[in-house]
Amino acid sequence: MTVKRSYGDPRAVLVGISYPDRPSGEAKEYIDELAFLAETAGAIPVKHFIQKLEKSHPKYFVGSGKLEEIKEYIISANIELVIFDDELSPGQLKNIEKKLDRRVLDRTNLILDIFAKRAKTAHAKVQVELAQYQYLLPRLTRMWTHLERQRGGIGLRGPGETEIETDRRIIRDKISRLKKQLKTIDRQKAVQRKNRGKMVRVALVGYTNVGKSTIMNMLSKSEVFAENKLFATLDTTVRKVVIENIPFLLSDTVGFIRKLPHHLIESFKSTLDEVREADLLIHVADISHPGFEEQIEVVRNTLLELDSADKPGFLVFNKIDAYSYIEKDEDDLSPKNKENYSLQELMNSWIARDNSPCIFISANKKGNIKEFKDLIYKNVKEIHSQRYPYKDYLF
Repeated sequence: MTVKRSYGDPRAVLVGISYPDRPSGEAKEYIDELAFLAETAGAIPVKHFIQKLEKSHPKYFVGSGKLEEIKEYIISANIELVIFDDELSPGQLKNIEKKLDRRVLDRTNLILDIFAKRAKTAHAKVQVELAQYQYLLPRLTRMWTHLERQRGGIGLRGPGETEIETDRRIIRDKISRLKKQLKTIDRQKAVQRKNRGKMVRVALVGYTNVGKSTIMNMLSKSEVFAENKLFATLDTTVRKVVIENIPFLLSDTVGFIRKLPHHLIESFKSTLDEVREADLLIHVADISHPGFEEQIEVVRNTLLELDSADKPGFLVFNKIDAYSYIEKDEDDLSPKNKENYSLQELMNSWIARDNSPCIFISANKKGNIKEFKDLIYKNVKEIHSQRYPYKDYLF
């Protein structure tokens, strides 16, 4: 992936933990995603450190010896930023910064920073600002002096005060006001949803960067912003789509991600109402991503949290044009791994059986799109027929 660099982008090291009870290779995959997050935020990942631990160190997240190793490297390589692949406690954050004498971010702060950069509408900005303040409140004594000392930069896109407030009561008042503001916006959004009438509502859901916006553009012939970066769109986009003779409303929702900060789920509940109120969910997965099965599980768990896991829907394996595999040597008698399956074999394997109904497409190259539209039509028609039982003559 080529990322456009800006002069002065901070060089960063990434830090994660490999837990013994987790699958091998998981920690590296998480660090790779953290690198993608860092690049999306505008940092340059230079090196990563992964330590095997039963549980995170209560004081330094990683062991003191590993932290010393990280310190030696960041001094020798002139690294400005250290990013940890989990949410750090206020105490850990304070101890690590004191030890390393560098700017330290955790995964939550990094995601919040990306959301702050991506927020365009008043609604998204209020949601992000609320999540930021909720994250900052327990870290106030450390973060505020730090922000006063160093304005700007990744993880320092604060809520935008000219003078940084130091009083917790004032911050709580801000949180209270933002919640009230968000409730007003939520009511307006709810009215807008009711005013759409009783058309069948379909929502695209999925992990971030799986191609939902590309599918939205393809089905609705619109120009929703689509980019090869995480969280390219924050605001839900709704378009009227007609397939055959049935109109329905299609919405493109914010992408999910592993360890999605709870503050964000809380703040973006009104955006996620599009998921709750949908009649049909189209779950989009990136078949070309090595960890697509876990990404599917992350989305399903998030839908459970939103009480939307039992909604009608189907799974779409997108990006078949980007799928690649390692062909095994004929003399290699060891069992096949997932990465040794051709696309055709995968389509006839447990992947398809365990996720039925499902379909394999390429939204970018328009592969298998007619079959995809037929599947949408079949599902929407069924819901439409139940809603308007006396209008079957239309079909």
